[in-house]
Amino acid sequence: MKTLLFPSESSLVAACCLGNPRAQRQLYEQLAPRMLALCLRYLPQRADAEEALLKGFGKVFRALPQYRHEGPLAGWVRRIMVNTALAALRRQPPRLLELDGCYRELAPVAAQAETTLAAADLLRLVQALPAGYRTVFNLFAIEGYTHPEIAERLGISEGTSKSQLSKARAMLQRQLTPLTLAPSYPHTLLAHAA
Repeated sequence: MKTLLFPSESSLVAACCLGNPRAQRQLYEQLAPRMLALCLRYLPQRADAEEALLKGFGKVFRALPQYRHEGPLAGWVRRIMVNTALAALRRQPPRLLELDGCYRELAPVAAQAETTLAAADLLRLVQALPAGYRTVFNLFAIEGYTHPEIAERLGISEGTSKSQLSKARAMLQRQLTPLTLAPSYPHTLLAHAA
């Protein structure tokens, strides 16, 4: 196990604010795996997600002096990463941001075990959703944003947000139906819609 040079969050943040490269490296190594997973939910191409991750950490280090310690640092960084991933999505060709994208049939993903769906399999299903569905699903079901917040953030109506979430859930449920799942598993994540 690696010894932390900065054992407390406040000492780590203070050292990062002073430009200490060891502190910056420690912060990056602590948060990068979770933040890359977050970026991959919005940007399924690994190269795009890694680029968003690096840009996001650049923003984190520039904005760190404004961090007010009013909540966990990881939550503050997460919000920056979501915004960075959404900005990267907006920079992609418009056809990828089409919110009423076609219903394409997705090949069912086989479950890892006979009775459970592995997280990686579920991530693949979410990544295969059309960009608009995937974005709204991630913001609502995973990040916890409300429909008014999603509408404002994406520049769409609240009704469009609800519609996209409903369509994303329907597509995911169609893909999960043929899989052998534990009795309550699909209801936990997919039944979270408003």
